Amino acid sequence: MQLTPQEFVPEANRDEPVSPSLQNLESRRHQSNPVLTPQELKRLQRFGTVRAYANGVRILEAGHTTYGMLVTLSGIVAINRYDGLGNSALLVEHGPGEFTAEVAQLAGRPSLVNAHAVGAVEVLVIPPENLRALVIAEAELGERIVRALILRRVGLIELNSGGPLLVAPAGHPSLHTLQSFLTSNGHPHSLLDSNVDQQAAALVEYYQPKAEDWPLVVCPDGTVKKNPSNAEMGRCLGMLPELDEEKVWDVIVVGAGPSGLATAVYAGSEGLSVLALEHHAFGGQAAASARIENYLGFPTGISGGALAGRAFVQAQKFGVEVAIPAPAARLLCDQYPLRIELADGKRVQARSVVLSCGARYRRPALHNVAQFEGKGVFFWASRIEANLCKSSEVVLVGGGNSAGQAAVFLSAHAAKVHMVIRGDGLKATMSTYLIDRIKATPNIELHTHTEITALEGDEEGLRQVSFRCNDTGQEFHHEVCHLFLFIGADPNTAWLHDCGVEVDEQGFIRTGFDVNKGECRAKLEQGARPPEKPQRAALETSVPGVFAIGDVRAGSTKRVAAAVGEGAAVVSQIHAFLAALPINT
Repeated sequence: MQLTPQEFVPEANRDEPVSPSLQNLESRRHQSNPVLTPQELKRLQRFGTVRAYANGVRILEAGHTTYGMLVTLSGIVAINRYDGLGNSALLVEHGPGEFTAEVAQLAGRPSLVNAHAVGAVEVLVIPPENLRALVIAEAELGERIVRALILRRVGLIELNSGGPLLVAPAGHPSLHTLQSFLTSNGHPHSLLDSNVDQQAAALVEYYQPKAEDWPLVVCPDGTVKKNPSNAEMGRCLGMLPELDEEKVWDVIVVGAGPSGLATAVYAGSEGLSVLALEHHAFGGQAAASARIENYLGFPTGISGGALAGRAFVQAQKFGVEVAIPAPAARLLCDQYPLRIELADGKRVQARSVVLSCGARYRRPALHNVAQFEGKGVFFWASRIEANLCKSSEVVLVGGGNSAGQAAVFLSAHAAKVHMVIRGDGLKATMSTYLIDRIKATPNIELHTHTEITALEGDEEGLRQVSFRCNDTGQEFHHEVCHLFLFIGADPNTAWLHDCGVEVDEQGFIRTGFDVNKGECRAKLEQGARPPEKPQRAALETSVPGVFAIGDVRAGSTKRVAAAVGEGAAVVSQIHAFLAALPINT
């Protein structure tokens, strides 16, 4: 039995039209809910074990770790959307030949739904490690299964089914940080307006949140948190697993942007044990690109988020452990294996480390920028920010490709986009196709030789932006509530000082021939580097076994395709390094 998208929509939204995304999902129902043939079921037997459940027995529980993929052999398994407040509604029923899973099950993450047996049921339970083996060993069948897992996650996101409930008055400024974190990581969630929804109002009455407690968050297992940090949110959802401090990984990748994800995918596919640490969301800054139109193989373009999402699923398919948010605080290389200390004080070990930690957004020299971050000042432009500035004027600062993509994207939502640059034009900093598109967009106004001078606002958020034309000295004041900053980024390398990884004058990491061996402070030069290996690998830093790729590397080409190429190339250099180590290292 399968339900239409209209039947999936929660009761309160039944009168709203089905979105184009849901209509697209409906047209792909045969892909999201494939029925396996008896021959295919027989091929799956070696990957799992058969279990029987009596009528009404709960098989899956939202918010708790699952068995992996459940293939129905006989009977019916009912799948229900469920939230931490106890609300439940039927999503779909899986009969013989159908299976229960979505992308979270590739990594053994908690279930987003409830499931129970309807009548006597037999299922084939395929645990996560066997599910990953299955999709690799059975290429054609594996492709169909992975496609279904992805489409199901998309469906849950579109329907706001599964995941946490964010409770606050509609439009509350504190919602943005958590909503952005969840959306950037492709995790479904729902918003409840505490001024309208009765259950939300009752929750507020019970917990009596203070100003700093918003929003209240109801985790899938029913736990209620007051304005949780991203790390607390990650633990609540199983995105931040407990990491074994005794385990020695073949590779730890710091940063899950395009270069880091490429390393994770290639290293994982070649049998290396890989841990990827990401401080905010997979995809890095590239994921914020509304559309990348010059990436090879996508003639109609692809959003940065979609590209990153596919790579993230690929990494999980090959057994990569991804921890989000898990910011690295120190790299310790005074002994081997190498160690990385996380922000929470835990340490993880690796035979090799790949630094793909990218860069941090640059802030203008204004004293109160931090006050408005997430409350009107943004460093990316996603659907969340676009919805916030519908039919209003916005200011965007920056003249690079990311700024151009954001300006075009926002112009479809905002009444007007004021694009502010200090130079005399965009030709030197932006691709021609974007310049042409900006010129053709009537509600984008380019302000040259101009810079931001002041921000004004209150506790609720930004209210006014002032900028000055440097040619005339004239000051302008715009009553706008949304400012987008795309003014570049600084390399994220301050945390590497304890280890002595060599950087250039701007803080970018030197690799290969660029490393100044005379000034190298690496502590592993003797011992870890085999004497028969005299030459440093092209992407290796001043510290043996530590590699740097992507935007953080000195001399790298700051393009997504180049970052992916370096992420793939570094894996062969890691293999060479590991092969040359003493056997017991």
